[in-house]
Amino acid sequence: MSDGRRRGGSATVEFACSFALLFSIFTGVFQFGYTFYVYNRLENAVRAGARYGSLRVYDSATETPSAAYVEAVRNVVLYGNPSGGSQPIVPGLSAESVTVTMAMDRNVPQQASVAIATYDIDAVFTTIHLVGKPRAAFTYVGRFAPPM
Repeated sequence: MSDGRRRGGSATVEFACSFALLFSIFTGVFQFGYTFYVYNRLENAVRAGARYGSLRVYDSATETPSAAYVEAVRNVVLYGNPSGGSQPIVPGLSAESVTVTMAMDRNVPQQASVAIATYDIDAVFTTIHLVGKPRAAFTYVGRFAPPM
């Protein structure tokens, strides 16, 4: 048997071993990058919603926000627009997943908070389940106008 033929066989074995290692590394990097990308989009959407909620007119006399207030804040989180849209900023995100709360002190709004209750990031090879993350809260600086 020639010396070149033996080297060709060992090169094939070395390639097979290194390919398995490299494929695992590239798959992990891709999965981490995609998960980070989706989480970053979620975080930006939640911050935008909380910021909008802290500036919007609060039209409820209790800690429970009105339906119109909640819908507008959820629309900012979902679509980037208080009046709504057709396609969510983050795929698979629904209005039911977005929680909007208002902290009151002596019946005056103090803080607007927005969080994602549950969301699954489908990262191709695995699914990452988020509960209560991301979340954002801003001091309320909008106009307080409860119904008379």
